[in-house]
Amino acid sequence: MGAVGCILLAAGLGGCATPGAGQVSASKDAPFQHDYLIGPGDNLQISVWRYPDVSVTAPVRPDGKITTPLVEDLQASGKTSTELAREIEKSLAKFIKDPVVTVTVTGFSGPYGEQIKIIGQAVKPQALPYKNGMSLMDVLIAVGGITPYASGNQARVMRQADGKMVKLPVRLSDLLKDGDLSANMPMRPGDVLVIPESFF
Repeated sequence: MGAVGCILLAAGLGGCATPGAGQVSASKDAPFQHDYLIGPGDNLQISVWRYPDVSVTAPVRPDGKITTPLVEDLQASGKTSTELAREIEKSLAKFIKDPVVTVTVTGFSGPYGEQIKIIGQAVKPQALPYKNGMSLMDVLIAVGGITPYASGNQARVMRQADGKMVKLPVRLSDLLKDGDLSANMPMRPGDVLVIPESFF
């Protein structure tokens, strides 16, 4: 129960996200801002102004494409909602004069390469869509914390930066059990949190 209390107490203290879109730093606390990219499994609300017949909700297929009225097999994965809206407008312009399209993401998964993956001794290991400002604490809340068998202070974040994989040590036990907020850190798209098992 103490770990849960610490989580709830510190839940709002996630890392700050500021300038630097598209940059992935190996640093634990470098500021970071990232536009959400559409991924397989997302649901998209596509609204075409004055044309309700071609306004639909479309799922992004596993191949990253969508199909809408008058527009077939358009690549959506890896694009922002604004970029996709402009591409749909170009496709619809063959059939509709001056189409105005808005794309809203209503279900979030994100591209696989940008998801945060949690493996090892988490209560619920899984892949999470990255959100701006997401911190290590946010990730731990989402996975229900760590198991009693976890070696929390031996955990690490694997991060791709400058073309190479770096290992960042993290202190999950200090963060969860002792409420040491200095052990919190901002997460980045594509991070992998590895939580090893304790052998004693």
